[in-house]
Amino acid sequence: MHSYPPAAPVTASLDDPRYYLTNFRFVLDWVVARYGDLLSADEHATLARLERLPSVSLSLLTRMVMRKGQRFRLDKLRYAEIGDTRLALAPLIEAGLVDDAPRLDLAELFGLATLGELRQWLCDDIRAAGLPAGASKARLLEALASELSGPRLLADWGAPVGESVVELTCMALCERLRLMFFGNLRQGFSEFVLAELGHQRFEQVAFSDDSRAFQARHEVDTYLALEALRERLEAGEPPASLWPQLPEGASEASLDRAPNAWLEARRGRLVFRLAREAERQGDRTLAGELYPHSNHPEARVRSLRLAERRAESDSDSQSILTAAQQALTAPRDAAEAQALARLESRLARRLGRPAAPRRGHAPERFSLVLPASTGRVEYAVRDHLTTETAPVHYVENTLITGLFGLLCWPAIFAPLPGAFFHPFHTGPADLNREDFVARRRTHFDDCLETLEDGRYLDILRGRFEDKHGLASPFVHWGALDASLLEQALACIPARHLRVLFERLLEDPRANRAGLPDLIQFSPEEKTEPRYRLIEVKGPGDRLQDNQRRWLAFFAEQGVPAAVCEVRWDASVEASESALG
Repeated sequence: MHSYPPAAPVTASLDDPRYYLTNFRFVLDWVVARYGDLLSADEHATLARLERLPSVSLSLLTRMVMRKGQRFRLDKLRYAEIGDTRLALAPLIEAGLVDDAPRLDLAELFGLATLGELRQWLCDDIRAAGLPAGASKARLLEALASELSGPRLLADWGAPVGESVVELTCMALCERLRLMFFGNLRQGFSEFVLAELGHQRFEQVAFSDDSRAFQARHEVDTYLALEALRERLEAGEPPASLWPQLPEGASEASLDRAPNAWLEARRGRLVFRLAREAERQGDRTLAGELYPHSNHPEARVRSLRLAERRAESDSDSQSILTAAQQALTAPRDAAEAQALARLESRLARRLGRPAAPRRGHAPERFSLVLPASTGRVEYAVRDHLTTETAPVHYVENTLITGLFGLLCWPAIFAPLPGAFFHPFHTGPADLNREDFVARRRTHFDDCLETLEDGRYLDILRGRFEDKHGLASPFVHWGALDASLLEQALACIPARHLRVLFERLLEDPRANRAGLPDLIQFSPEEKTEPRYRLIEVKGPGDRLQDNQRRWLAFFAEQGVPAAVCEVRWDASVEASESALG
């Protein structure tokens, strides 16, 4: 098994006008070192040709790769640090990396030419079609599409001598490299290549063959196929035509290797999107067929809601109610439990039965009437409630998650397959996947165990110092300073931290949000707990679902929390207005 030490940061100086080339070379070297066995012989040969290119030519190729599309007008490829574009282009053409005479269909021509140019180059065709001189680009394309079919050279479209278009012929490889480096196709090369990485610090994660996200070439192929289907769906192709083309799931895994779980999750998300789009388009039959094939967190509830809308008899409603009640015995998370409970109540009412009693506890509430303010209502409540012996801090979703992130740092940054693709992650790539916690359960248990014997105090203080400033999905350094940390450790009991952290682990994606706005510490209190959490609601504001779930949890666990309802004192506002 090969092991890859944490890579040294890309150190290209921004004073170097071609600093982006250093970053791009880092990407190429990283992918070859980590995934070289998943590249074909032709792909290795192409990368070898890249290595032999003059620096100015590779700079131009990098600039082209970072731009949108793969066809470019030569007069648009002008960069001061590259100089003569044609000279830089010649080695790219000779190496077969760029085609200097690509054939363009009408739509591609319209994407590259201005309206004025099109009116000149296609003047005879426009006249023959009887189009007015002021016709828009879209109107011209619509009218000429059926008449001018087939690809042509730019000159054959009527472009004058001297106008040139070039096409990158290595884009398929570049897309594959981009996927293998980032672990997704949302991020473009420019996001990394043009980044000044020295302004952000990252946790160093050890990489090994076992922690690679892709273990086989067909997994990369499957990802690219899923992405192509997603793009076609967004372009308007009907779900019914795309669903049969979906790559097979776990059945494609080799007999000696487990299925790629994170790739299966991605496939499940695409199936869910196909089902949602089918539902929007009125194809409820297809949607009903697709939802059960998706592992998306909302798929089961969506399937039951769809069945609810399609129910034609009490018998149908009863079978759906039974299915919902069965699902409620083992909901996948609190959000699903909440949605299932609402579905259960609706179906019970439809069948003329009493609704099931509401689950959970009503939160404690108190009211404040404050002078009207143009600032944030949370700040107004903080300033009103804070005293010298009982300070109040605005923390919202930063304090509890920050303490969790520090204590569980080793678990969060464990180098598991599909978690880290390169050395510049702000957090694990599988953070929002359903199995994020299950894959790290032992690591998390080890971290939480320190809450039982008091070791957590020194661990949190030490990790606050050691990791300060490193990117993390849970720790927001601007909101967590040493003073706030010490107050939290002094006033929040370890048993409360444990239950709060355990709930975060139930669904990290959903439960990182919805935490109360304020925390008030009471360090001089003789008995625990010496704090309370406060959710602030201004006039007309209502509790959101995730906030309700957290408040119900606080009540169940004995965590002190309350909802503060604020009304503005109109008389104060009127008095101040009169004085002004």
